[in-house]
Amino acid sequence: MTRKYFIRTFGCQMNEHDSERVAGLLESEGMERASGVDDADVVVLNTCCIRENADNRLYGNLGQLKSLKDRRPDLQIMVGGCLAQKDRGLIQDKAPQVDVVFGTHNVGRAAVLLEQARTGGPVLEILDETTAGSDDAFASALPVCRDVPFAAWVTIQIGCDNTCAFCIVPAVRGKEMSRAFADIVAEVERAAADGVTEVTLLGQNVNSYGRDITRRRPLFADLLRAVGGVEGIRRVRYTSPHPKDLRPETIAAMAEVPTVCEHLHLPLQSGSDRVLAAMHRGYTASRYLAKLAAARAAVPDLAVTTDIIVGFPGETEADFERTLEVVAEAQYDSAYTFLFSARPGTEAAAMTDEFVPSDVAADRFERLRAVVERSARMKHDARIGRTEEVLVEGPSKKNPAFTTGRTRQNKLAHFPGTAMPGSYREVTVTAAAAHHLIAG
Repeated sequence: MTRKYFIRTFGCQMNEHDSERVAGLLESEGMERASGVDDADVVVLNTCCIRENADNRLYGNLGQLKSLKDRRPDLQIMVGGCLAQKDRGLIQDKAPQVDVVFGTHNVGRAAVLLEQARTGGPVLEILDETTAGSDDAFASALPVCRDVPFAAWVTIQIGCDNTCAFCIVPAVRGKEMSRAFADIVAEVERAAADGVTEVTLLGQNVNSYGRDITRRRPLFADLLRAVGGVEGIRRVRYTSPHPKDLRPETIAAMAEVPTVCEHLHLPLQSGSDRVLAAMHRGYTASRYLAKLAAARAAVPDLAVTTDIIVGFPGETEADFERTLEVVAEAQYDSAYTFLFSARPGTEAAAMTDEFVPSDVAADRFERLRAVVERSARMKHDARIGRTEEVLVEGPSKKNPAFTTGRTRQNKLAHFPGTAMPGSYREVTVTAAAAHHLIAG
C-alpha cells in the first residue's frame, strides 16, 4: 500500500518553499499527498519561530497528533524549520512522540532521516552553516512538488548578516550565503520548462545578494535582468529587500525589465529615527522616504507594501506619532502591522524594563491600522475603471461564482465567471475595497 504524507507549514515564504522541497523528496520515494492528518502515514510540521506563540502552536499540534499516534503507532511525525533549528533536542524531550527533528540546513535529508527513524528509532539532526555545505543549504537539486504549478519560489540566498534587535532569523538560518548565479538562472529555466510563468526570488535580504561572492558589490540587479529574460517567464517578484541596501541599479532593473512586476515590499518597521537606531536598522526615516521616492519616480504605477512593528521596547508616544507621519507620507498600498513580541534569543527580548504596556500598544496598533487602510483604500479607488492583467489563481474562497486573480502590483482582484488557474486575463476594475479589487 502506498504511504501518504501531510505537511503543515507555519510562517514565511521561505518555509513554504522548503515544504515544497520536502514534498518533492517524499513523492520521489513513492509517497502520495494525503488529504489531511487522519489520512496520513507521515505528518510533517514545518515550523517558524518569528512570530509570537510559535511554541504554543507547535506543541498544540503535537498534542493532537499524540492521540492520533496512540491509536496508530505506525504514524511518523517529523518537525522541521526554524523552531526545530532553535530548540533542537527540546522538542523530543517535550514531545517524545516525534520521530524526526531536522533543521533549516538539512531539508534535503528529510526522506533519509524518515527512513532511519523507521528502522532505528527517533532521529535528531540539526546542521548549521559551518557543517552544512552549499548543496545542503540550498538543496537546489532537490525535486519539488509545488502547491501551485504555474508559480515558483526560488531561493537566491539563505541567512542574514544584519543585526536587527527584534529578529531571530540570523540565529536559526545562519550567516548570509548567496547561491551561485548560474544555479538560480538554471532553476528558473527548469521551472519555465515545467509551465511556471511567475517566479518569486526569496532571501532574507535580497538586495545584498552576491556581495559575499564578489566581495565588493551586490549582484541583485544583474540577477533580476537574467531571470527576467528567461523564455516563458512573464512575471518576476522578490522578497524581502532591506531599505538600507536598495540601490539605484536595482531600481533601474525594475524599471527596465518588462517581466519584473511593479511591486516593492520595503519594510519600514518604525518611522522614528530613535527607534530605528535601537532596532539597528541602518537607515533613518528621511533616507527611507528618499529611496521610496526614487523607486516611485523610476517605476510607473509602483505599488508599495511594508512591515511595521508597534510597541517596540522604549517606543514613546512621540515615536509612534512620527511613525504615523511617515506612514501617511509613504501612502502604502498595504502594510503588515505587528504588535511587538519578544522572541527569546534576540536583543529586544532582554529590554524588559522598556516594554510598552499591552493596552497602550493595542491602542497604537488600531490607530496605525486606520492610517494604513485609508491610504490603501485611496490607492484602490484610483484603480476603478482601469484595465488590469491578472494571473488567475482559481475560484474565490468566499464566492465560487467569482474567480480570483492577482495583478502585477500583487493586488487580489475578484471577477465573475470561471477561468483556468495559471491563465492570464484582462479585467476592468469596477469597485474597490481596502484589501482587494472587484472587476468585470
